[in-house]
Amino acid sequence: MANRLLRVLLLLLWLEMGLLIILIPWSTFWETNYFLNHYPSLIPILLNPYVRGAISGLGVVDAVLAVDSFRRKRTAVTPSN
Repeated sequence: MANRLLRVLLLLLWLEMGLLIILIPWSTFWETNYFLNHYPSLIPILLNPYVRGAISGLGVVDAVLAVDSFRRKRTAVTPSN
């Protein structure tokens, strides 16, 4: 029971992280962060739509993998004698 609960909590965490990685590059939080204020040379790179899209793509991959691992059931390996 505890193992199943831990598995569900991990999958929810992975899904949440994937959704955050999808949404954050397109929010105002991305445009006003610490690195852009202290390193202005990063502004053209981090505000480039292609870079934002690539980071969102990683979030999509993370979310899809979380959903896929949720659908997949663990099968017990039985040792052969």
